[in-house]
Amino acid sequence: MNKLEKKNSNFLEYFFNISSLGTIGMFLVLIILLTFFTAERNFLRLDNIRNLLFFGSEFTIIVIGAGMLMIVGEFDLSVGSVLAFCSFVFVRLFAMDLNPFLVTIITLICGGVIGMINGLITTKGKILSFIATLGTMMFWRGITLLVSGGIIMPIDTSGFKFFTSSFIGEIGNFFPLQAIWLTLFAVILGLILHRHRFGNWVFSTGDNEKAARSMAINTDKVKIICFIIVGFLVAFTAVIQTLRLGAFSSRVGTGWEFKVIAAAVVGGTSLRGGRGNMLGIFIGAFIIVIIENALVIARLPYEWTYVVFGVIILFSVMLDLFIERSRKRVI
Repeated sequence: MNKLEKKNSNFLEYFFNISSLGTIGMFLVLIILLTFFTAERNFLRLDNIRNLLFFGSEFTIIVIGAGMLMIVGEFDLSVGSVLAFCSFVFVRLFAMDLNPFLVTIITLICGGVIGMINGLITTKGKILSFIATLGTMMFWRGITLLVSGGIIMPIDTSGFKFFTSSFIGEIGNFFPLQAIWLTLFAVILGLILHRHRFGNWVFSTGDNEKAARSMAINTDKVKIICFIIVGFLVAFTAVIQTLRLGAFSSRVGTGWEFKVIAAAVVGGTSLRGGRGNMLGIFIGAFIIVIIENALVIARLPYEWTYVVFGVIILFSVMLDLFIERSRKRVI
């Protein structure tokens, strides 16, 4: 084992013990509290769990990609806008009577290209990703509103049952295929992140980019690939979400940008890069989904979601600072 691999192995082992277990504990406490405090409305009823798997899987698919990008030290604030644009691309191409699988491939390529553009602007333009993707967030949302006219566009998939069931079908009339797709992506990215050389490059680039370059790691290439992964996963989510809703809306994904970041940080991903793991990111995303679901069950006004997620983001930042200071004391 070379020095780079040894460093990341020890680092991941430490972080898993400190952060993943804390995230799992937070998740279990949240479930227990909601089970007791929402007893009258039965938080654990089967139809509610089914809804969590439907909506949570779509959101989490984006979070696992964004979390990996945050580990490399970058952000993507354009995910919500790219989600809307890719949804529009999918609906428009679908209306042209093309093969639905071909339409899906083109949509995924579109998302990947947008991710690559974000990566190139960030790395080659030497612009902070927070600023670069803030600009592309506004750009793609504006383009989507202009080309769609801001109207809702229905999509008829009744003639493509096999295609539809491949993405949003159900196992046993309960378990959604979205959750299967999420698990597949999480396992693949988890193996790449924690068992592949590229994962070592991701952690090293996020932890100390200059040191990574001195070890002959092409840090710009690593970042661009991570941006492409995010774009691909956003486009995939656009496809399954559009099929589930049966329509396109230009407002889809609004506000997801900061929820995605909050989910990754709640899952133990550092805002500074170089620290995180796939299990924590996965659970962190579902913590956000469950909290949002709990607000609906409690029948609180929608305005409360802004209050709650504002507190979550602040808590996430403080948690990140606490973990960082704890790590420095251990080192």
